[in-house]
Amino acid sequence: MTSVKVNELLSVAGQPDAGGFAAFAADGFAAVINARPDGEEPGQPGNTAEKASAADAGLAYSFVPVKGTEITEADIRAFQAAMAEAKGPVVAHCKSGTRALTLYALGEVLDGRMKLGDIEAFGQNLGFDLAGARRFLEKRAGQAPHVKAFFEPRTCSVQYVVSDPATKLCAIIDPVLDFDEMSGATGTANADAILAHVESEGLTVEWILDTHPHADHFSAAHYLHEKTGAPTAIGIHVTDVQKLWKEIYNWPALKIDGSQWDQLFAEGDTFEIGALKARVMFSPGHTLASITYVIGDAAFVHDTVFTPDSGTARTDFPGGSAAALWQSIQAILSLPEETRLFSGHDYQPGGRHPRWESTVAAQKRANPHIAGIDEAAFVALRQARDRTLPKPKLMLHALQVNIRGGRLPDPEENGRRYLKIPLDAL
Repeated sequence: MTSVKVNELLSVAGQPDAGGFAAFAADGFAAVINARPDGEEPGQPGNTAEKASAADAGLAYSFVPVKGTEITEADIRAFQAAMAEAKGPVVAHCKSGTRALTLYALGEVLDGRMKLGDIEAFGQNLGFDLAGARRFLEKRAGQAPHVKAFFEPRTCSVQYVVSDPATKLCAIIDPVLDFDEMSGATGTANADAILAHVESEGLTVEWILDTHPHADHFSAAHYLHEKTGAPTAIGIHVTDVQKLWKEIYNWPALKIDGSQWDQLFAEGDTFEIGALKARVMFSPGHTLASITYVIGDAAFVHDTVFTPDSGTARTDFPGGSAAALWQSIQAILSLPEETRLFSGHDYQPGGRHPRWESTVAAQKRANPHIAGIDEAAFVALRQARDRTLPKPKLMLHALQVNIRGGRLPDPEENGRRYLKIPLDAL
């Protein structure tokens, strides 16, 4: 397989055959980046076979699969990270090399090392058409809100800072408070990274938003409220979740009126982030209280749909419903097809890099839990899959914090805080 040298650290190539990896090693490459999704055409080796071939050749290997029309910033940053981790020259491939070069060139423009107007000439000099990269950058420049994602690998959660470029006002969505269940240690590293981004970008936090009471991580909403003074908000049906878990935890003193938040949003409510208009969609199914925030051309859907290769969210928690989730998903898919959808988790199927952004059009076309099936088939699929899933390991820890807006238990007389774990309750 002939590769095209981009610079001393990177070359790009088309699809290598079985012997291509040994040839790459012989040519002095240290790592391979596979930017091609599995199943594009018959006979394609695929991620598993390529990973094995790379290992046999002594090459490091990364899987950053992309479709040309669906590249996101997460893909670009994953490509950069794979290059940074390589201990020598890298060869990146897709079917022809164009997508691999596109990922590299987009990163160069985003980081200011190349101008948008130079990107097509850069590609032509190497024999590639990068008009798609130019279109990506032009579209991105006109998008509002700006969205910065923070991936938390322990729980595979995605946190967001959503900002209005005109006013520099922003909202933080679904922030994570660190917790280690083995030691009982809590921390604020994830939340502090968000605050550092806010400061470095000159942003002012206007809202701290949760989509629902999370079952797999602690919410950092209260911590960030104390740091910024911004109001906290969640869906109004959080009171239903509080009632449910008050009984499970046998917690007579728990207030179940939602007063732990500054604002409770109902279906159709609107608010603003700077000059951006935002509205709320009630999106039950994963929980009784789940909501979607539609802000400009972006919708923050958390545990409803994931990226198309990851399907949809589980519905087997107390108060969950596969039928309700189907209806919530249909409402989300009724948004304009170009709407950007931002999910709250990514579990990296096939060992690919973390991704969290898709579109309504991509979901309709490629999500196997949605495309070509009806409600009855979805409910059957979802319920069958849910029966195979273990409960989240932090579920009983997290809910008692998250139904109080991210507040840890009050200290007892010795100054320590204690979590309460009900036995045999589920």
